[in-house]
Amino acid sequence: MTALVHGRNHPAQIARRGSAIDDVDDRATPLDLFAPLHDRFNFTVDAAAAPHNAKLPRYWTREDNGLAQPWATERVWCNPPYSALDAWVRKAMWEQEFAELIVMLLPANRTEQGWWQENIEPYRARPGWRLRTEFLPGRPRFGLAAGVAPRGPDKRPPFGLALVIWGVS
Repeated sequence: MTALVHGRNHPAQIARRGSAIDDVDDRATPLDLFAPLHDRFNFTVDAAAAPHNAKLPRYWTREDNGLAQPWATERVWCNPPYSALDAWVRKAMWEQEFAELIVMLLPANRTEQGWWQENIEPYRARPGWRLRTEFLPGRPRFGLAAGVAPRGPDKRPPFGLALVIWGVS
């Protein structure tokens, strides 16, 4: 299964196919990446999870629909499905006024796309805005669908990652 490595849920592939591939979107954040972030931010909910990859005791599944949940007063961790980045980033932009904190893990190779250019770039590190970005070193190996172990060192995603943070750290 090499879907993650070959980016089969890139917007161009989704448009050509007509839908996203669920197994590609089901990527578990590696614990060695998440744990220091949780120590730093003290998250209260994992907004886009499944029982086998949730990083917190409280999480919203696809059926719960984190996009439909209120994020008010929450400290949100979100590794969104990369096939729906626009919707998740727009949700964070809306909820940032109400949530205590939102931290989203996003691919750093799509900063030219509309969701980044419209919702992040104009506000990134802008005085008076509660939004900033942190580009992460390296390329972590994500866990795969149904809790499969992370890929080997030669099977990392072909892109780096960025944290987009709404709120204070």
